[in-house]
Amino acid sequence: MDEYPSLNIAVAQLGATELDNYVVWVVKSPYPGGSVIENCRWTIDLSQIWLGWQEFFSTGSKSYCLPCHQHLSIPVLDLVAVNAGNTPHAQSYSANLMQYLGLNLWQWLFSRQVGNAFAHSQGMAIGQGKTLRLRLEIRDPDSISLPWEIVQPQLGKPAISIDPQVLFSRTNSDVGSLPIQRLDRSIKILLVLGQNIPDSPQLDLRQESATIAQALRNHIPSGFNPPNQSNPAACQVDTLVQPSPAQLIAQLESQQYNVFFYAGHGMPAPDGGLLMLNDLGGINGTELAQLLVRCRVKLAVFNSCWGAQPYHQQQQAVPRSSLAEVLLHHGVPAVLAMRDTIADREALSFIGTFTQALADRLSIDRAVAIARQQLLILYKFNQPAWTLPILYMHPEFNGELICPLTQAITEIPFISQLIPAAYIRSIGFENQPDCRIDRGLMRVGRSVDNDLRIVESWVSQHHAEIIYRSRSMTDTSGVYYLRDISRFGSYVLDVDGKWQKVHAQEFPLQSGMQLKFGSEQGQLLEFRIDVQI
Repeated sequence: MDEYPSLNIAVAQLGATELDNYVVWVVKSPYPGGSVIENCRWTIDLSQIWLGWQEFFSTGSKSYCLPCHQHLSIPVLDLVAVNAGNTPHAQSYSANLMQYLGLNLWQWLFSRQVGNAFAHSQGMAIGQGKTLRLRLEIRDPDSISLPWEIVQPQLGKPAISIDPQVLFSRTNSDVGSLPIQRLDRSIKILLVLGQNIPDSPQLDLRQESATIAQALRNHIPSGFNPPNQSNPAACQVDTLVQPSPAQLIAQLESQQYNVFFYAGHGMPAPDGGLLMLNDLGGINGTELAQLLVRCRVKLAVFNSCWGAQPYHQQQQAVPRSSLAEVLLHHGVPAVLAMRDTIADREALSFIGTFTQALADRLSIDRAVAIARQQLLILYKFNQPAWTLPILYMHPEFNGELICPLTQAITEIPFISQLIPAAYIRSIGFENQPDCRIDRGLMRVGRSVDNDLRIVESWVSQHHAEIIYRSRSMTDTSGVYYLRDISRFGSYVLDVDGKWQKVHAQEFPLQSGMQLKFGSEQGQLLEFRIDVQI
């Protein structure tokens, strides 16, 4: 469940006849009565400044103007200069241009009722000592290209995507319900280095791989236990260099990765585009989405051009065609992609800070904000680098990649002494040793990286977890739970001697309960709490 108050705002075009007529409304509010709606007219001034912004900042070859003013060609220089002249601080044209678009987008998006809903929601969050989680849903495909991350309430105030009081991301409500997400103890990244295209900028993919790995391995927080045979490394990066689609599929299915990272070139297309894996071809967005969802990847990151841009056909944006939207629509919880071409040095700076923030157990949207701030500091406000990363998050996803320190007390050695010792023993196999539940957490499944491995066809690679929960760090009256995350479910023998199925949910365990995983014909196990300790 999301611990932060959440405000979801949607933007859509009203119809095909009046192209400048939009509707902005609150889809989700943290307080009753917060779901407001209002009409907004897109102005010529906004299209003018947006066109000028693209001409000055965009590194790609295309410029996108909103359909209501797509033939606009009014110079924007004088308009920005006049408005900049009214500010107390003289700045460069690029800084004025950046601020002017951000201020105007804010005034348009948060006018009247929606602005009041935002102010009320942020006030509630501050009153609770929390951060407001703001998700913006742009349903008009022509408006996706706009850098909504730069919206700014007034001069001297931070843009919304770097505001410490706001966790900002984009979203889409046209998605299915999100399955229960596992709480991972470590970061496991599959880094895929794709094909460089001839006559295109050559990416330093090897350096990028080394940077990510170094950032993780040199920054392991104190809450992690040191790696050993029973506790896999807290941070792991596996690399595939220009794999075939079959090699990519095999690697993703072989281990439980929670992050997929692609570095290379991409080509836009209606199905989410094409990621160039090697000189023989690649994988399209729809195919990749299905693969990542099947392998339960939480976060997909793309350092490739246009991952957050829709595909344009005859100068018209195709709805839900960007790679980020396709992945989110199919059920990937979080996607981070680039709005435009990003330079290698900028990408490496962002990646290093972002991965370190993830290793610090911060939520994905918080980590993106920190890394974006780093880009702003290094490459300045009046440069587009900090505006390029675009984060999409599923509306039901709380952004947690690995368990926060406040919830990971079972991983801290002195706390583990307060947890009742428990184990799983096999019934019917006398020579099989008992399997202890280490520090209040056991992972069960067919894969070799589980604490308890069960090699049966109906058992999933990562089938279930047995986890201990208590009300406080010193409370010893907590309860062990069976948490099922499998395809076929788990089974618990109830007091009437019947097998009760537990599927995609949690079940409280008592000492002596018998368990099976995947099938009633499976191996018979018993959960025991060691009362002598």
